[in-house]
Parts: sequence; C-alpha cells; structure tokens
Amino acid sequence: MTMTRLAAVVALLATVQPVGAQAPSSAEGTPFFSPVTWERLLHAADEPHNWLMYSGTLDSKRFSRLDQIHNRNVAELELKWAHHIPQLGRAETTPLVVDRVMFITESPSNLVAVDAATGRPFWRYDHELPDDLRICCGRNNRGVAILGETLYMSTLDAHLVAIDARSGNLLWSAEVADYRAGYSKTAAPLIVKDTVVTGIAGGEFGIRGFLDAYDAVTGRREWRTHTIPGPDHPDNQTWAADSWRTGGSPTWITGSYDPELNLIYWGTGNPGPDYNGDLRGGDNLYADSVLALDGDTGEMSWYFQFTPHDVHDWDAIQIPVLADIEFDGTLRKTMLWANRNGFYYTLDRETVGFLVGKAFARQTWAEGLDTNGRPIRRPGMLPSRDGTLVSPMAEGVLTGGRPPTARVPGCSTSTPSMARRSSSFEMRTMTREAGLPEAVPRRHVRSRATRAPFVRSTRRPAMCGGSSRSSHAHAPGSWPRPAASSSAAASTGTSTRSMP
Repeated sequence: MTMTRLAAVVALLATVQPVGAQAPSSAEGTPFFSPVTWERLLHAADEPHNWLMYSGTLDSKRFSRLDQIHNRNVAELELKWAHHIPQLGRAETTPLVVDRVMFITESPSNLVAVDAATGRPFWRYDHELPDDLRICCGRNNRGVAILGETLYMSTLDAHLVAIDARSGNLLWSAEVADYRAGYSKTAAPLIVKDTVVTGIAGGEFGIRGFLDAYDAVTGRREWRTHTIPGPDHPDNQTWAADSWRTGGSPTWITGSYDPELNLIYWGTGNPGPDYNGDLRGGDNLYADSVLALDGDTGEMSWYFQFTPHDVHDWDAIQIPVLADIEFDGTLRKTMLWANRNGFYYTLDRETVGFLVGKAFARQTWAEGLDTNGRPIRRPGMLPSRDGTLVSPMAEGVLTGGRPPTARVPGCSTSTPSMARRSSSFEMRTMTREAGLPEAVPRRHVRSRATRAPFVRSTRRPAMCGGSSRSSHAHAPGSWPRPAASSSAAASTGTSTRSMP
C-alpha cells in the first residue's frame, strides 16, 4: 500500500465530548457561504462550480460539467496560488469547495479553510493526536463532509469530530473506537439525511470492521453494522473457529448513496491476516465485499463478495459508481465497480443481480467469473513456500479507492490501471502440538518482487451491456457451507445474499 510522499500544493462505543469555543489558529477572517442543506447535497450535480462531498455527488460519478478548461487550452494554465501543507507526509485529500471557500484536510488529522480564488487562509484546525497510534499505511486524511455550517472529519485516533465551518471551532468529538486496539480513521464521512455515516480502518491490526452513523447535531451514534457477522448469524460459519473476532474487513474509503432506494453502498477491505488464510478457512464474509445498507437503520439489504477468501490483500474499498443504464434493452439501476482483483463488475444495485464482469487489467489468478459473479480460481495460484507468481500483485490493480470517472449515458468509463508483476509471499506455518494452526501472525515475506508499471486508459463500454445474468437472492442459511479448516474452502459457498 505504498505511495509517494508528497509536500502537497493546493479533510455508543463512541463517547461524545461537547467542546466549548476554541480559538482557531491563524484566523484571517470569516468565510462566507450559504449553508449546505440536505437538499443541496441531493442536487449537488446542479452546482458544478462547487464540490460538496468527497465524490462530488451521492452517486459518486466524480464527473464535473465545467467546460472552461479543455484539451485545447490546458497547456496555457499558470499557477495562481499555492497552499503548502506544513507537515511532510501523504496528501490524499479531496478538498470540498462551497461557494468559493475550499476546505482542505492535511496530514495527519488537520483541516484548513482557504479562499478558493486567492488561497488566503481563513482558519485552521489541528487535531491533537497521541504518540502511540497503530496505523499501517501512513499518517493521512482523505477529506471531510459538510451539512449546514458544520464540517465532519475522521481522525487517526479513531474519533469523529464536528467543526464549525465558519470559525474552525471544535463543536463535538466522538470516540468511534479505541485506537489502542488497532482502530484508526482516515476516510471522509458521507452525509445521509441528518446523519454522518463513517467507516473504520485497521484491517492489519486484528480489528472487527464496522460502519457507523452518527447524529449530525449531537454526535450520538444512531446505528452500527459490523462487516463480519457474529456467532448468532449463519454467515459466521464462513470463518474458522474464532477468527472472525479479529478478521479485519475494514471500511476505510467512502461509499455512495441512492436516495430513491434509500440504500447506502459501502465497500469492505481485506480479511486478516492479509496473506495467510490458514487461520481463517472459509469465504470470510463480508470481507472484500460491497454492502447495501438501509439508510435509516443500517440493516443489511444485500451483499456481493468479489474475492472470497482473499490471500492477496485485494480490498474491495473502491467507491461504487451508481448509474441508471440500459442493459439488454431494459433500464437498470446499476453499480459499476473496478476491483483490485483485476475484474470490472456491473451489478444491479436494486436486486443484487450480477450482470457482467470482465478482466480490465492483467490477471492470472482466475479463469473468469461464473454466472453468479464468483471467481473461478486457477489451480496453483495461492501463496506457497517457494513463492507463486501471480497478477495482480499484492495490493491489487487499483491501490487507491477512487473509482473511474464516469460519464453516463453512453456508459463508457475510463479506468486508469497499474499493471504489475510480483511474486506472492513465502509463508512459514507454525503449529501447536495438537496440529492446529498457531494463533499468531504469520511471517509473510515479499520475495523477488518485480514491477513493470504502466498506466493505461481502458475504455470498456461493453461493461454496460452484454448477455444478462440471472440474479440469485437467498435467505440466510440456505447456502452450502465451505469447509472451515482449509484455505481451499474458498472454492465453495456463495458470492451474493439477500438479507431479510
């Protein structure tokens, strides 16, 4: 999950702590903007001069209708102003722009408001962090959400904070989880009506993933949906023994929302341990999946698992692109998903129907996808003691979570892909006297890794059409269960489920 360091130019387990007024640092005036209502967020596409949420719009198309800059004049652009991030670290933020005010998150968990036309700062908020953080992949922050005149930001110490967008004052802080247990937060929240939906990170530290919603005014937690089912649920059988307790499946990139269906769509990350599946035989639901959750209660409507029993760190945290397109002569509510495992999927987001899926980059681990969208694994592609050459490499085709830029209709999306080759991982297995896997992290060594990177723009209109696939919705417990004692169990079970 490595990325180039940037000095950037140009975001109740919970305990809510109301905070009195605090003077923001470097204050240089008060920004002027109209409050961002839920109605404005619903119709964000009608304000192309603004960028009101992490993905631009609730359907996450990330497409701007602005047309002043194009391929005939882009070479004439000149630098007008620069904003320097004071801390050396990653810059993975998507700034929000609200009526000429830009809100920029900085590493590690800081926020600044500037005039988007001049770069003049209004205020900054610096979040104090403990020294003993548990983070796998850099001290970064990806952005904020806004509702009314309040900004919402995740912090590396697993808090959700509310900040006055005009003054930079901290309004409240909610402890989402205990950072000392391996939890952290980097993703921009998503506003759904009057709640703040937010995920969690820490899949490399033995967490149990979840997705939360908080009251936007009070900071009270409204609901929590775990991304690994507990022992009272039939899908818990897809985890060997008690491996579900520390199975990962984090929610570390922002999802999407369909207001007509009132469904939140959110991707989940890798199961843990990342590269050794011996401890967690089975499909490991709902890791490497997309979840469809009720926007009011968080109750799961359905899920689709892209990579059962992942042993390559192929998180399914890519942002779902929602598009209404014609498929086999019928207008369908679809979801477009370029996955780290090398396949591009089109799903029916209303009925959890798998429509079509094809490789969009080099992949050698699967023969293809079956009629339900489940991968057909090639023999000999799992990690081995001697090393196994497989594509995509560990971390997958897309190392970030952002989706292709989608312009629908026409249903042609452009996906930049990174083609890489690497060996798999050398696994050293330790056993107890009883012959069971030892419950300690396995040593995984990246050996003979070679990269031959190139970026290409892959346009695949075919992903929006083609032969229709049957949709399968099943009640809990109606699927055959995989053998939980072997990593080969990933070849059985199911990819989709409709939950009552």
